[in-house]
Amino acid sequence: MRKSFLPLLATFTLSTTLLLSHPFSASAAVPGTAATSTLKDQTGVALTVYNDNLGLVKDQREITLRKGTGELRFMDVASGIIPASVSITSLSDSGSFRILEQNYEYDLLNPQKLLDKYVGKEVQLYQKNPYTEREEIVTATLLSNNGGPIYRIGDGITYGHPGRVILPGVPENLISQPTLVWLVDSDLATTRKIEASYLTSGISWRADYVLTLNEKDTRADFAGWVTLDNKSGTTYRNARLKLVAGDVNRVKETTRYQDRMYKAALAEAAPQFREEGFFEYHIYTLERPSTIKDNQTKQIRLLQAAGIPLKKELLLNGDRRYFYALVGEQDNNSKVGVFLEIENRKSSGLGMPLPKGTIRVYKQDSDGSLQFAGEDAIDHTPKDEKLRVKLGDAFDVVASRKQTDWKKIASDTYEAAFEIILRNHKTDDVVVKVLEPVPGDWSMLSASHPWKKGDAFSAEFSIPVPKDKEAKLLYRVRMRY
Repeated sequence: MRKSFLPLLATFTLSTTLLLSHPFSASAAVPGTAATSTLKDQTGVALTVYNDNLGLVKDQREITLRKGTGELRFMDVASGIIPASVSITSLSDSGSFRILEQNYEYDLLNPQKLLDKYVGKEVQLYQKNPYTEREEIVTATLLSNNGGPIYRIGDGITYGHPGRVILPGVPENLISQPTLVWLVDSDLATTRKIEASYLTSGISWRADYVLTLNEKDTRADFAGWVTLDNKSGTTYRNARLKLVAGDVNRVKETTRYQDRMYKAALAEAAPQFREEGFFEYHIYTLERPSTIKDNQTKQIRLLQAAGIPLKKELLLNGDRRYFYALVGEQDNNSKVGVFLEIENRKSSGLGMPLPKGTIRVYKQDSDGSLQFAGEDAIDHTPKDEKLRVKLGDAFDVVASRKQTDWKKIASDTYEAAFEIILRNHKTDDVVVKVLEPVPGDWSMLSASHPWKKGDAFSAEFSIPVPKDKEAKLLYRVRMRY
């Protein structure tokens, strides 16, 4: 097939300027039997997105094929494509269609590679004569392109040429974008509807939540968003979007396409999403088409609930190292954590699986302006389970502790006594939950406040602390270990 040449088509900068004498054409780089498909042939696309850098693409196109064996060049695929995951199906019933060979070409056109292909060949150099102000053409042989082009001009060798480089054309084994190339065998010369499906990296989603507290910190408005981040190298126009919820395992491979353990999650149905069970996961379908552009971050509302009840908790956590022979002051400035607890129940206005993500909490100040109060990462939370969020540490509620006694009763039995002082500098009364991780086989001998076993190795106290006052917790415990 004879090639046509056009003057001065494209310009690249690489210390010098490269000039191409004809444009790149996919059809020019393959035999006459090749068929080329681009996004203009696309009739539909479905996209399933997982949390951590993984997407499943189903790209449907109408493609005209010749009868017999020939190449089909399937362009405009994601640059993060995982080639081993590709499959192609003919959705048309007319005649048989077979894939004999599959290739993924990613040797992309750029100035460096373009010059590399012309090492050992003649090129033309344009330079401006400083005396005549005219451009002159010099024929040169490109000797090397390692760290910059080196030329032979006549009997001399030069590098760092200040002019422009003109190349006779684009080599056939360079392409402008990643392309799937199939060797296909078709029984008929016809237009077929074909679906190519593949996995790609570079696209992911996450859940983001906004919690707005009321004045008393007893209720809140709750909103959830899906945040999509597309860096896969292509645009998905009017895509049928699905999001998968669950921990999806993948084999870890050491290849050019480094795979990882992929995990995904999403909340149950919201007004824009339809939820259904899928294996051990949940799958969510957006009830309308959506365009996800390359290098775009898109947010879609997932759920919204108003006035959900919540519980604020002040928590002082102990430490196992306190339960050994350390008589005296142990911690004069223990931090009291601030937590919010929400029951993910239908009766609370929720009752839907919440995916792992980031929850950000806001509250109005005295001027009515929303202020940021803290954020926390949450794990997958099924319905009817509790959601627990740590906002930070209390400013006006502080604690100190000391070990007031220590006794060795037997070779494996000990007694320890503690004093914990809680000081409340707020203008409201508070209740502080104190959680003491007691080691070994233990029993409470005495306590100044009611207590209960949080679990086998913890004692739990709820200590009321009046405003601008302090409360003192005293207890003695016997341990055997």
